[in-house]
Amino acid sequence: MKRYYPLALAALVLAGCEVVPPAPTERIDVIDRGETRRDVPQESPQESRQDEPEPPPRAAREVAFPEAEYARLEKQGSAAISGRLTLSGRAVPNAGISVAPITSYSAEAAEKALAGIAVEPADPRAREYTHTTRTDGNGHFQVSRLPSGDFYVSGAGSDPRSGKPRVVIHQVSLGKGQHREVELSR
Repeated sequence: MKRYYPLALAALVLAGCEVVPPAPTERIDVIDRGETRRDVPQESPQESRQDEPEPPPRAAREVAFPEAEYARLEKQGSAAISGRLTLSGRAVPNAGISVAPITSYSAEAAEKALAGIAVEPADPRAREYTHTTRTDGNGHFQVSRLPSGDFYVSGAGSDPRSGKPRVVIHQVSLGKGQHREVELSR
């Protein structure tokens, strides 16, 4: 499951530019099948779950989905982007890469994503304009059939030094049929 987290994170970041909060740590309950000690108060499973931390709340979107802005955009074209994702100087294999058009809607979410703030889920209509892929074993990626325009290119993965999820976002302009190389590094 953890290996799909970076792709989901990158797709959400650019689909509506939202960041998924880190998954809560797994809780392991040890059950002793022996005798129950009478001198230790027993808590019910429901009581123990109340002590688990709640995921952080998502920030409300301040920019409404701009239908007219998206209506002017093409969904596919003949341009392409390729490159490599590295975190702390190391290639990130099997990481999620997303390419989404720069709009007022995605700009707000990208800004918050880079600040580490999770936002409300994106409007499903924004996802129709987002292209995604995964990096290969050496961190390389390629996204084709892109329309011309200005885009956020995002990669996400676990930082090899800290183990924490990281997001890298670059802005790229594409002309019709153009191919651009992008180094996503942090």
